[in-house]
Amino acid sequence: APLGAKRCSRLLMPAQLQAQVRTELLRLACSEPCGLRGALLDLCVEHGKACHDVGHIAADPAVVPTFQLTLVLRLDSRLWPKIQGLFASGPAFAPLKLSTGFRVIKKKLYSSEQLLIEEC
Repeated sequence: APLGAKRCSRLLMPAQLQAQVRTELLRLACSEPCGLRGALLDLCVEHGKACHDVGHIAADPAVVPTFQLTLVLRLDSRLWPKIQGLFASGPAFAPLKLSTGFRVIKKKLYSSEQLLIEEC
């Protein structure tokens, strides 16, 4: 994952985080016309006050997207003092552990409804 200027890191995901994210994304998609197939997913990693864009996924490229989900993952804050130097120097692919906390921002692409922000 690209974190910072020309730096990449491997993100280590806690086992329970994957299940929590899957449950939340499916819950947010259930009211959409095409379900999860109509989603555009933006993945970001937050550290401090900065949010780094990691990637974009079209759940089903053959379906016209009806909503956008921005998944904001957080670095494990207990490790922050130990790793903050990795953003300025060190190996090209330093592993960073994610926290189990995250938030999802849902934006409907076919409606002018307000943004829905879920904090988990």
